[in-house]
Amino acid sequence: MLITGGAGGIGRAIARAALDNGASVSLWDRSAVALAKAAQALAGDDRVALREVDVTDAHAVERALKADVEWRGRIDAFVNNAGILGEVAPIWDSNPNTFRRVIEVNLVGAYLCLRAALAQMRGQAGTPLRGHVVNVASIQGKEGMPRAGAYSASKAALIALTKTAGKECAREGIIVNCIAPAAAETAMATELTPERRAEIIGRIPMGRFVAVEEIAAMTLFLCSDECSFSTGAVFDLSGGRATY
Repeated sequence: MLITGGAGGIGRAIARAALDNGASVSLWDRSAVALAKAAQALAGDDRVALREVDVTDAHAVERALKADVEWRGRIDAFVNNAGILGEVAPIWDSNPNTFRRVIEVNLVGAYLCLRAALAQMRGQAGTPLRGHVVNVASIQGKEGMPRAGAYSASKAALIALTKTAGKECAREGIIVNCIAPAAAETAMATELTPERRAEIIGRIPMGRFVAVEEIAAMTLFLCSDECSFSTGAVFDLSGGRATY
């Protein structure tokens, strides 16, 4: 299993769950320091590869994917998880450069990774399935969120990209889905002010953030051969927030 943003809280939780189920994992992240901490947290397991990758760099993505194929021979599951939050501001007060950066990482980076992963999977053997892809979107991509225009827009576009890829790969033996979590207890959540945190929790009927272990459990199912007919779909982890 290959996980972008693998050194963060969600990526690390998915990696831990995958390792516990016998998989090998490759963690991609732009921070070498964060990757080293992730490796330490995963107890130095020799089934873990670490790749310092900027997902917005197409050549870097292709080099890293090639290294992972050389390491394990194939890519059975690709989790497109890398992302940034961006600023908390209404659209009229937002910074255009910050908006562009969020779109570049959350959407263009995800596209570049998806493009490389699908090209690899299409050439792999597999009956009936060649591979699984899970794109990590957000409930904000379905509902929007005040003062989070860039993040919401990037995740909405990622949902559309997932649906497109699911249709394109429907007869290729490749399953492509996305998850739409509510806010999770990660390092990204520490960027929130107490007021913003309370505002977000107030939108979740369960009254709490989703645990990274809950996200990992859903992701593992979507990367398993048990998920064989659902493709181009959105799976919510919203604590009841989702309305469609």
